[in-house]
Amino acid sequence: MLTNNFWSTKIWLLLPVFLWTFPALAQEKLNIVLFLVDDLGYYDLSFTGSELYETHNIDALAAAGVWFSNAYVAHPRCVPSRYALQTGKFPARSRIPGDKGQIGPTEQTLGLAFQQADYTTFFAGKWHLGKKEAYWPQHQGYDINVGGCAAGAPISYFYPYNRAKPGDKSNHREIVDLEDGTAGAYLTDHLTDKAIAFIRDHKDGPFFATLAHYAVHTPFQAKPELVRKYRQKLRAMKLEGPEYLPKDGATKMLQDNAVYAAMIESMDKSLGRLVRVLKEEGLYDNTVIIFTSDHGGLSNRGASSQRQLATANLPLRAGKGHVYEGGIKVPFILRMPGTDKAGSVCTALTINTDIFPTLLDIAGIPLRPDDHLDGRSMLPLLRGEQVESRTFYWHSPRGRPGSTGDRNCSAIRTGNLKLIDFYEEQRLELYDLEADPYEANNLVNSQAKLAEELHKKLNQWKKTIHAIQ
Repeated sequence: MLTNNFWSTKIWLLLPVFLWTFPALAQEKLNIVLFLVDDLGYYDLSFTGSELYETHNIDALAAAGVWFSNAYVAHPRCVPSRYALQTGKFPARSRIPGDKGQIGPTEQTLGLAFQQADYTTFFAGKWHLGKKEAYWPQHQGYDINVGGCAAGAPISYFYPYNRAKPGDKSNHREIVDLEDGTAGAYLTDHLTDKAIAFIRDHKDGPFFATLAHYAVHTPFQAKPELVRKYRQKLRAMKLEGPEYLPKDGATKMLQDNAVYAAMIESMDKSLGRLVRVLKEEGLYDNTVIIFTSDHGGLSNRGASSQRQLATANLPLRAGKGHVYEGGIKVPFILRMPGTDKAGSVCTALTINTDIFPTLLDIAGIPLRPDDHLDGRSMLPLLRGEQVESRTFYWHSPRGRPGSTGDRNCSAIRTGNLKLIDFYEEQRLELYDLEADPYEANNLVNSQAKLAEELHKKLNQWKKTIHAIQ
């Protein structure tokens, strides 16, 4: 499960690092920074292979931490994925997406767990869980909330953020508490400023800070100087092949969106600023950092749609909205202090319901297995311990064939096998992800008995949790 660093020639064993250094960390409470990006694809980073996007700070964090190369999210869309992260539960348990899109009044959140452990808790950016204020971060365990509300994306990335530019059309809700600013200020920078101010004001800790950027979600808006930079870079690149492939709706084949590239660089610089401040304040060696995305990149659209797409997730199949790998496999970096040999890779399967128990475990806070029902701490993986095999489930009953090209379906992964049930079409797909990580060879006919067994297990899970259809 633990392998050598694939973006460096150095080879380190992770196991002894954590066994030797972790006990020393228990002498004082660790600070936590959770850096969440919206719509960022697995291959939207320099070190995962992008030739266009520049992510120097993310690359540096990966070299200082652990790259989880098989990290998944519990749903390929924003609301259900964020629900899973905050609660440690598969969203279908609470009929999400479907009947509701908020955290229930009796549910425990990640923020609340840290708040009850005497951490000062902070949230900035995209929340997107609940249309009413009663469901927003300040009522879900976060002492401070900046911009976390019902909005799923900004009306504008430039101040004033809640005012569309002439000619722009937006159906997005206004973002609360973003009245302060100066003309032309960029939202990604603004939220970073707020997070930095919180860290400086609470440097005596312990604190749990979440910076959940609205970036790199649409609308496509970026700083003009960065857009010019990437347009010039694209002119020097030799991009070959068609822009779209008629598959899974329509699939974008090329990373060629200069504005999106500029948005990624601004987000990457945000991470760099946070790390720099942690070092300046003497907090870096006592702070855990997690970097991840809420789902795959926006790479697909309905076959007849003309909407602009952000990126290409290739060689992964499909993207946002789809339960194919491009929609649910995401970047994930965990940086723990005290490691003098970093840059390792963990190949074990993880999912974003694991973030809740993992951060509790690292911080020395008792786990809450009755709350984070579908989450498992990653800490034993980092210690080199043997862990039980797992089964992951996905349920997507609100497909958007006209928008992102996906259809109602459910999926199960156990070991290397993944079955997708397009239940309304009575169609199954079965893939061996070890032999076929890009889901090109459907084995459902040649492995009919195995498909039937997985299908039965998937349906039993849906029945047990009363999943909405």
